[in-house]
Amino acid sequence: MPEVPITPEAVIELLTSEHILEPQEPILPETDLFTLGLDSMAMMQLLLQIEQRFQLTVNPSEMTRERFATAGSLATFLREKRRLAA
Repeated sequence: MPEVPITPEAVIELLTSEHILEPQEPILPETDLFTLGLDSMAMMQLLLQIEQRFQLTVNPSEMTRERFATAGSLATFLREKRRLAA
């Protein structure tokens, strides 16, 4: 299976298509995900979807507020993780 590109838009699509977040307004790459309702349960759902869609495993110790703050910061973190794993 080919690698799915990791972009802020791909992270946003994952968040909305899997109903992890259901915002009233569009999510932008710099939108604070925690203000939209990203909590510990949503983060666990997100981790499962990241593993399935991007074939990456994120350890709990890597789940920082800074990395998960926005779709842009999460995409940057995941791309770097993929690059280091290659």
